[in-house]
Amino acid sequence: MKLKDKTLTLEGELTKFTVTASLREFSQFRNETIGKIDMKKVTFADSAGIAFLDEIYLSLGENSPALINMSNEIDNAFKTFSSLDIEKVVVKKTISIFEFIGNGFYKWRNSSKNAIYLLADIFYWSFVGIFNKKGQRKGSVVQQSLFIGVDAFGIIGLLSFILGLILALQSAAQLRQFGANIFVADLMAISMVTEMGPILTAIILAGRSGSSIASEIATMKVTEEIDALKMMAINPIRYVVVPKFHAITICIPLLVTASTIIGIFGGLIVAVTYLDLSAIAYFNRVIDVLTLKDVLVGLGKSYFFAWVIVIIGSYYGFNVKGGAEGVGKVTTQSVVASIFWVIILDAINSLIFYFKV
Repeated sequence: MKLKDKTLTLEGELTKFTVTASLREFSQFRNETIGKIDMKKVTFADSAGIAFLDEIYLSLGENSPALINMSNEIDNAFKTFSSLDIEKVVVKKTISIFEFIGNGFYKWRNSSKNAIYLLADIFYWSFVGIFNKKGQRKGSVVQQSLFIGVDAFGIIGLLSFILGLILALQSAAQLRQFGANIFVADLMAISMVTEMGPILTAIILAGRSGSSIASEIATMKVTEEIDALKMMAINPIRYVVVPKFHAITICIPLLVTASTIIGIFGGLIVAVTYLDLSAIAYFNRVIDVLTLKDVLVGLGKSYFFAWVIVIIGSYYGFNVKGGAEGVGKVTTQSVVASIFWVIILDAINSLIFYFKV
């Protein structure tokens, strides 16, 4: 082994029997500048010899020399046994509980900040959009109202009727034992107006319209249509979200009212056929037991349900990542989150207006 003019010349065989001595000999050149390694006088190299060459490369760091005058046989052995081109396996660092909590906090903070910005934009442009239709497609509110309201009426009406029928049937068996048949009207009136009507409508809209909003915006984001709108100086919130916000605000009280009335009619079927009540007595009791507070609370919280559905669907749509798979994920997440927050808001509403110490 000789070093001359920054060229290290190797000689003889590089095998498992010679590499130990070669490493000791090479140690005297570690601090020298080596530009090339001449392999002309190397007659044979096995896997141990190739490992020796790898060690030279690694020990010299960034100033790795070039191999010259290598025979075809040794070159093939180098390509076969060298580990220099093998990707290093990086062992993933275990995250401590404090890092996990910290990362979760920062993610929550960033997502909350984005949600607040989006919430402010939607409410601001929705209010402005009442007086100024600039930046919206002509007839977009009517189109969205037909999709959100009219198209959803059939399924909401059917499920409300079935729900009213089931509620009345389940309670009728108990009320009949005590001769309190007339109180089935109280049950149907209070439950449908304050709870079942609004929450059933909201859950159906979350699954039907909320998923549609999230998938539409997410698709526009993935296909860069949102970026195209910005390039044309069109605000995506005004163009895409505001018509949906206005439409669901108009439709939700109508749908909740229809759901409530149809559910009460479902209870009437059981009252007349099973409890031997007259329709007049049933409706008189319904009117007597209902108060203005019950009606206002039921309709009032339905607005919050509707706005939550639009806002959550828009939030997940605008924050989509990836392609078609990402669209599917955010659509599912938006439906789950919408239903979750509808139930939470309903519980908060019940605590505020009906909880008495």
